[in-house]
Amino acid sequence: MNKDKDRYDTSGLIEGQFEPGSGRRVLKNLLGIKSKREIGQVETRELFRALDELVDIYAEDHRFRAADIRRMHGLWLGNVYAWAGSYRRVNLSKANFPFAAAAHIPMLMAEFEQAPLRQFTPCHFSNVSELAFALAVVHVELVLIHPFRDGNGRVARMLSILMGLQAGLPALDFGDIKGKKKKEYFSAVQAGLDRNYEPMERIFTDVIGRTLRIHGR
Repeated sequence: MNKDKDRYDTSGLIEGQFEPGSGRRVLKNLLGIKSKREIGQVETRELFRALDELVDIYAEDHRFRAADIRRMHGLWLGNVYAWAGSYRRVNLSKANFPFAAAAHIPMLMAEFEQAPLRQFTPCHFSNVSELAFALAVVHVELVLIHPFRDGNGRVARMLSILMGLQAGLPALDFGDIKGKKKKEYFSAVQAGLDRNYEPMERIFTDVIGRTLRIHGR
């Protein structure tokens, strides 16, 4: 079975369409790109551009809202996908793990704004354990909602970076989350279904520590 085809289960609408000639490996995009490698390079380049802009947009005392999450996604992928910045209208699952139903996303994002975002932003925690917990809760809850067709994990990481900057940290470095640690990361997301944030809190504690070491702090 084609792993990329099975990565997400979708139905109908432009969000569920693939670029013709891509072998169902690349989502339909505004650039007509058929290569998975090329679209990945474009998304990465646009991600760094968007993050640079977002750092200038959001002040250290900003309380993030659901509209900001949409803005981040649109600013990042607006030149690539027609649905950038819009909540998905297709149901998604990954490795038999279902994310929130598309019909519930507006309500869930409103709750996300009123609970985790209101509680943990602006993010002014100076204690590493408190900061790691705040980042873990916000990150897990956003990824579980999975509000967009694609790019949810990266948007969640962008939000974590912006929260970390509010707390006085350098830009968080997630480069170590690969291989075995990537599996641990996904397991930590799943643990959040039971409001168990400890696994993700441990991951963010490591990310914060790695970031501080890189910057000699």
